[in-house]
Amino acid sequence: MIENPFDNKHYNDQNDWELVKASLDGSKKALGELIERHQPFIYNVAWKMVLNPQNAEDITQDVLIKVITKLSQFDNKSQFRTWLYRIVVNHILNCKKQFRELQFTDFETVGKVIDSLPDNEFFENEQTIFVDATEDVRISCTAGMLLCLDREQRITFILGAIFNIDHKLGAEILEITPDNFRQRLSRARKDLHSFMHNKCGLVNKNNPCRCPKKTKAFIDNGWTFPDNLQFNTRLLNDIYKSVPEKNEQLLDIVEEKYQKLFSEHPLQQPLNSSKIIDELLQDKKIKTIFNLN
Repeated sequence: MIENPFDNKHYNDQNDWELVKASLDGSKKALGELIERHQPFIYNVAWKMVLNPQNAEDITQDVLIKVITKLSQFDNKSQFRTWLYRIVVNHILNCKKQFRELQFTDFETVGKVIDSLPDNEFFENEQTIFVDATEDVRISCTAGMLLCLDREQRITFILGAIFNIDHKLGAEILEITPDNFRQRLSRARKDLHSFMHNKCGLVNKNNPCRCPKKTKAFIDNGWTFPDNLQFNTRLLNDIYKSVPEKNEQLLDIVEEKYQKLFSEHPLQQPLNSSKIIDELLQDKKIKTIFNLN
């Protein structure tokens, strides 16, 4: 199970510090554990920022190299996760725009693309077959909306609304004041809600756009592949089935509805997680810096 470094109830900073000290003393095992502990969330922050698994893996590896080579600069005066994710955020904000970011530039463009897709109902015998594909479309579409926010708004929304980081920690990571963090988060929420309230049938039942009606068009355009889904949706489907009443109650609350769509996105595992870790630990420069044993 992925450990959430932003979960204050279950996350232990002391474990990070012990792993950092052991890594600097030349423990390959400790360095591997430190990377493995934080790699999934670095990847998920990157993935939500660029919406492409390969780009997210490249960013994750670049960030981990930066973190590892700067590890001796961590002095334990702040929490390791704050220091680490400050590096993550700065790298992502300053790297060149990725392919998906150049596609989804603003809400108006996305709205026109969605409107241009034909509505197609599933035949009765297709509904069960394409249930996961429809869920994939739902998550893909809402994830694409994030790209319409500018990078500063997007990273603030990802940290504050999706990963539920408190304003103080979010401000420390972004190196801004808590008030500025709250203001950025508020603007991002308003921009997303404004678009979705006027476009998305999941948020406003009066809107005609429905994921099941657009699924065939997504498949025809090569944006969703039923046999190779971009998102692991089965777990979410099972959760929905087990708590349908509670889910429906939440969906009646407009203020929570659209944000819930984003916070329910499944955490993604890097496609080559173990390979990335092995390559980093075998890197000659890193082995020399840490005198790994």
